[in-house]
Amino acid sequence: MAGLDPWSELIVGLVERLSPSVASLRVTRPRRGGRVQAGAGSAVVLTPDGFLLTSAHVVAGQDRRGSALFTDTTDVPFEIVGSDPLSDLAVLRADARELVPAELGDAAGLRVGQLVVAIGNPHGFAGSVTTGVVSGLGRALPARAGETVRLIDGVIQTDAALNPGNSGGALADANGRVVGVNTAVAGFGLGLAVPIDAVTRAIVGALMTDGRVRRAYLGIAGGRRPLPPRLRREAAPQHALEVVEVVEGSPAAAAGLRPGDLVLAVDGTPVADAVDLQRLLTAERIGADVALAVARDADLLQLTATPAELAA
Repeated sequence: MAGLDPWSELIVGLVERLSPSVASLRVTRPRRGGRVQAGAGSAVVLTPDGFLLTSAHVVAGQDRRGSALFTDTTDVPFEIVGSDPLSDLAVLRADARELVPAELGDAAGLRVGQLVVAIGNPHGFAGSVTTGVVSGLGRALPARAGETVRLIDGVIQTDAALNPGNSGGALADANGRVVGVNTAVAGFGLGLAVPIDAVTRAIVGALMTDGRVRRAYLGIAGGRRPLPPRLRREAAPQHALEVVEVVEGSPAAAAGLRPGDLVLAVDGTPVADAVDLQRLLTAERIGADVALAVARDADLLQLTATPAELAA
């Protein structure tokens, strides 16, 4: 690219590669006599035949539909295939057959200080680009569906400027691979993105095929606690999940868990906090017995629980 410095050349090339794969969304809702605009956001193309990935809150509400506008001025209607508020991800299907899919990366390889670029539709300005760095990793963001609250873990923090309308858009690395879905503005110079990793890929796959995500549920609330000295072992995890509350009538109550118990492991996999437990409570464990290693006062117990399906 003649006349450009190496930094600009990198960014321009990245944007030219990725922009055709990011759509601006206009979301509508029904009203007597027709439909009216209910919001706006962005989306990332997953497949040439019209599957798009966005944030669940962008399309939240009854009977939401709309249109997706691309940089080549293609403007096509979309419908919601599936939405998962507890991960703030949704999959749409646009009425198109020759879209340019984005290349998905893996946020697990990100490092603090790494260059990232955000592309989206802030304040209705389609195809807007901002640059920044990864300013934090492993953040947690609460998500709610009705009375159910879940922490989205592994959230990416960036100082790339995000504004209303960026939600659902791409956060990309220097190779143009999408490593996150922009989801929230937490303050000036503080944007958050849901990571693209093994967990989110599984969620996206479930939304594409089933239109929903199934999760297992035990019925406990708790927090991270250091292991007491008597339980510590060299080269072993030094924290466990302390049970603060057990929901009445839940699988955890049926298994005999009590407030004050320390959950050390689930089916042999160590558990250090609520996020670890969430990660293990996948659809495959619904209705299946799981072994819980529990410390209660001076005793080490082996309890068996049968997770139910989380209602969201």
